[in-house]
Amino acid sequence: MQLRQAVAKSIAQQKRTQQQYNQVQSQANQWQSRAQLALQKGDENLAREALVRKKSQAETATTLKTQLDMQTQQVDTLKRSLVQLESKISEAKTKKNMLKARAQAAKAQEQLQGTLSSMNTSSPMAAFERMEEKVLEAEARSQAAGELVGSDLESQFAMLESGSDVDDELAAMKAQLTGGSIEQKSLPEGQASSAPPSEVDAELEKLRSELDNL
Repeated sequence: MQLRQAVAKSIAQQKRTQQQYNQVQSQANQWQSRAQLALQKGDENLAREALVRKKSQAETATTLKTQLDMQTQQVDTLKRSLVQLESKISEAKTKKNMLKARAQAAKAQEQLQGTLSSMNTSSPMAAFERMEEKVLEAEARSQAAGELVGSDLESQFAMLESGSDVDDELAAMKAQLTGGSIEQKSLPEGQASSAPPSEVDAELEKLRSELDNL
């Protein structure tokens, strides 16, 4: 802002000097015309006075022209300096914004790292491991229950099958025993059996009781 004010002030001075120079130059030209007019009218004294005034204005115009050239050079230098400064300021603002963004990113990264460091990562992992163990245990129980159900069915069917064989064998034995007693009762008269009928019946009855208790 100070440089802009200085440039504006220099430009204003340059414009005033330019106006003064134009005014003095115009007056010098005017005195030149008056000197010519007085000389044409035959008044040399008046012509000489006009030339003196013209010379004075010309000298002032020369001084103003030198001052004007210097001011013009100064204004051009100040303008270039202002452009360079504004460019540097713009570059500084851009760099400032970039550094600010980097600082914010670094701060966020630092906070994130601090949060991650403060977190006990082993606790969530341990929780997942315990959960996995529970799932595996539940799956194992389910599989074991299925196997137990299958084995129980197998054992029940095996018992039924074995029981059927025993029942069949028992029925066959009963049939044989029953048939033997009938044949023994229907023996012809005069044939004696190898054992008294009372003893055979008692043994048969005992065997039947044993079979019924199986």
